[in-house]
Amino acid sequence: MATATTAIEPNVKISATKLLINGQWVNSASGKTFPTINPSTGEVITQVAEADAPDVDKAVSAARTAFETGPWRKKLTASQRGNLMYKLADLLEKNADELAQLEALDNGKPYHVARAADVPLTIACYRYYAGWADKNQGKTIPVNGPYFTYTKHEPVGVAGQIIPWNFPLLMQAWKLAPALAAGCTVVLKPAEQTPLSALRVGELILEAGFPPGVVNILPGYGPTAGAAIARHMDVDKVAFTGSTEVGHLIMRAAADSNLKRVTLELGGKSPNIVFADADMDKAIEGAHFALFFNQGQCCCAGSRLFVEEKAYDEFVERSAVRAKKRTVGNPFDKNTEQGPQVDQDQFDKIMGYIDAGKKEKAKLVAGGNRVGDKGYFIEPTVFADVQDNMKIAQEEIFGPVMSILKFKDVSEVVERANKSLYGLAAAVWTKDITKAHAIADGVRAGTVWVNCYDVFDAGAPFGGFKQSGIGRELGEYGLSNYTEVKTVTIKI
Repeated sequence: MATATTAIEPNVKISATKLLINGQWVNSASGKTFPTINPSTGEVITQVAEADAPDVDKAVSAARTAFETGPWRKKLTASQRGNLMYKLADLLEKNADELAQLEALDNGKPYHVARAADVPLTIACYRYYAGWADKNQGKTIPVNGPYFTYTKHEPVGVAGQIIPWNFPLLMQAWKLAPALAAGCTVVLKPAEQTPLSALRVGELILEAGFPPGVVNILPGYGPTAGAAIARHMDVDKVAFTGSTEVGHLIMRAAADSNLKRVTLELGGKSPNIVFADADMDKAIEGAHFALFFNQGQCCCAGSRLFVEEKAYDEFVERSAVRAKKRTVGNPFDKNTEQGPQVDQDQFDKIMGYIDAGKKEKAKLVAGGNRVGDKGYFIEPTVFADVQDNMKIAQEEIFGPVMSILKFKDVSEVVERANKSLYGLAAAVWTKDITKAHAIADGVRAGTVWVNCYDVFDAGAPFGGFKQSGIGRELGEYGLSNYTEVKTVTIKI
């Protein structure tokens, strides 16, 4: 555990705990609230207003009015919308320390990681899409006959957005920024486990001067508020990041209601492939980061670690040593590498997978236990001799549990890597460019990293093959999810 002597004392004040609807902070229609929990202690941080279907109705109505008749599209030019996004990014930068503290307090991730990664990436995402706001251009098309034909890119309308708890601040930016750049209005539901940073951004959105109703933020639960967004007849598009199981429910609700557009960024069981010719020091540290980053709570975590048999024993031994050195403890300690899991449910789920690994006779070489007696801390855990058919090799654990599998050659590992319902990400570690290209070409995944892992940029699209999702976030591709293409033909 990290020591108390190197820890800072959080001094963040919780100011936003209500619903943001039509530019106003309001109580929920029911008056109900729910607690948001500090995962380091299990104690309540504060009570937050709990949105339900009537609140979703109000927020969607506000977003519709803002879209149809408000100044967002009627009076503001595209570049002026972009300028508001730049202003928001500046405010995020000004309040970066506070936002990082909120992430550490509410989510449990180390404060210094949030300050160095989550917050800068969030700011960069808003600035990237602010630059796109006046560049979402159509084309002129040479058609047969005396006609002038062109396309327009128009906003899809009211977007419902449901974000997860693992990167609350960053996932809000990934959803909001392209929608706003395209000219949409938004009803956003943060995860019930981690609403605080999203609500604080809501305050900054108002401070930046966004018109009422353009962004509405409704903390609440998935089966109530989330489901109400997914089935709402006046939401034009729904975007969801979370589990594949819930993705099925979202898509079904969209189909059963008004056939709203759907984008989904779902689960993963990403293959991370290490060849014996790799730089072993970098591969071991890279694989450690790929799995344990963010307490293992990453949809694209390198959770199926395939190691070539010639390097397998050395890799397992050194990975276990590295995992045992990983510092687990107080998120506000500068020496902490790993904070708590997000909540009791997630803690219990992960411990259940560790038990499954033991029962199926995977070899436990590091960790496997709880850390401390309060909060939701788990030891960095490493299983070796994992087989493809084991539960820990097939299902998304979403926690600090590394599974190491052995392979012989390129064709075998590609075939095994692709035997999964998921296809979110993959990585390969090798000095042989031919092997690198063979893996990048053969693995069915939305992102392939070569001799690196978890490298993200606002300009690089991210999303999954197969049941890891539909559509892409980030980059120019992310903008198209919030755009309708209109064709106009004029007789000359």
